[in-house]
Amino acid sequence: MKKEPRSRSVVKGKSGIQPSEAGAPSKRADAPLDPGLYLVATPIGNLGDIGARALDVLARADLVACEDSRVTGRLLAHFGIRAKLAPYHDHNAARARPKLIARLARGETVALVSDAGTPLVSDPGYRLVGAAIEAGVAVHPVPGASAPLAALVASGLPSDRFLVSGFLPAKGAARRRALAALVPVAATLVVLESPRRLAASLADMAAVLGPRPAAVARELTKRHEELRRGPLDALARHYREAGAPRGEVVVVIAPPGADAPERDAEALDDRLRAALETHSLREAAARVAAETGIARRVVYARALALTRER
Repeated sequence: MKKEPRSRSVVKGKSGIQPSEAGAPSKRADAPLDPGLYLVATPIGNLGDIGARALDVLARADLVACEDSRVTGRLLAHFGIRAKLAPYHDHNAARARPKLIARLARGETVALVSDAGTPLVSDPGYRLVGAAIEAGVAVHPVPGASAPLAALVASGLPSDRFLVSGFLPAKGAARRRALAALVPVAATLVVLESPRRLAASLADMAAVLGPRPAAVARELTKRHEELRRGPLDALARHYREAGAPRGEVVVVIAPPGADAPERDAEALDDRLRAALETHSLREAAARVAAETGIARRVVYARALALTRER
């Protein structure tokens, strides 16, 4: 049975956006949404960054799946939207996912949002998308704000190739192992971090990655937005002395050799010389390869060259 168009539940809010302005140009504003799962980006701080299409989808979806109903409820209330909310987060995803897929399979529309930014970045949304695709449900992206992309484009670092690695492990040893795996990645790295762990994390980044150029983005799009740029070791010193900052943090790190390729090579040589003082050639190469994440054959070849130069 064909679904009847839903009544519009949006009133003019502080943004001045009317729902009649928000529909796709190719469709009537009062037409029902096409069935499927809508991945709706929400603001990361400045409410003015929400898209007109996002407001329209949130107003007309049968259900809005969200991380925290209090956070999403405040956002919707700001724009005068009344919507049915359902929690979907790390702790209930396994239980909630089949119920959402059942609704989608019946032809309903579900909008998925995170607390801030674009869904699926460091949240369980990708499993819901995978299940929807497997069930033959259409998936519609509704693009908008994204903290990793905002930090990347404002960092001044290369943006033609980048890797968003999400949050690093909280414990130091695990964090350094994770960073070691990123050493050979020939791309700008985008890392999410907790403010209280920022200084320790930056110190580990400097120890493992070397003094690469980097930027720490904090409170993006908000009143106290800050972007601090500099080598990783200098940034680590600053936040160690200044203390933990407030707000959400994104760290953007230049790829290997982006600023001074010789510096990365010198750092590798220094590590190898120190290891060769107390270990055999093979042991030193294996040790440094494990610490840096650089391929063992590359490290061994450089270690061999250093021993021949003695």
